[in-house]
Amino acid sequence: MMEENRYRVPTRLHRVEQELQRSRFITTLAPAPTVEEAKSFISRVREEFPDANHNCWAYVVGPPGSTGQAGMSDDGEPHGTAGRPMLTALLHGGVGDVAVVVTRYFGGTLLGKGGLVRAYTGCVQQGLEHLPTTERVRKVRLAIELEYASVDGLRRMLPTHEAELLSEEYAATVGYQLALPVTRLEGFRTALLDLTNGQVLLEVLDPEE
Repeated sequence: MMEENRYRVPTRLHRVEQELQRSRFITTLAPAPTVEEAKSFISRVREEFPDANHNCWAYVVGPPGSTGQAGMSDDGEPHGTAGRPMLTALLHGGVGDVAVVVTRYFGGTLLGKGGLVRAYTGCVQQGLEHLPTTERVRKVRLAIELEYASVDGLRRMLPTHEAELLSEEYAATVGYQLALPVTRLEGFRTALLDLTNGQVLLEVLDPEE
């Protein structure tokens, strides 16, 4: 499985279309950060193409290759010829938090089970090929309290650790809230202890998605 804290996700809805053996295949992919959003997207596509013979679908919520929150449907195609190959293509596509619907308008030529598997696999692979993506970085929020003498040093550290300053409060000491990638947490903690000679309070708040 790929790194769970940093991976590619779709940036927006993406659609491609092709004709195979006179059947029209419309492949629609979209971001799916939750199972609810995946199912909502699937429902919208089904409503968009209510007259299609099939609206087969699959989704993967989580990092690429993860199966903990995944789903699929043949939507009337022969068992195992649409949903399963679509899901397999998603799992090997290098993109997470993604849902896909392949809409089929039957053209009168039977493809056979092998032909259907190849068609639905190819539709998803074609859709993924030009899918616009961005990197999803799982972050954590920190609360920090330190002395004024360490403020400049802390600010210089922020870019190195990809840390974002969320808020600051000045009193007898200085309080900050920061957000930074989970993968940077331990390195940042060590650098902060070195900077302040251990004179710092650091609390990890709820993870920020």
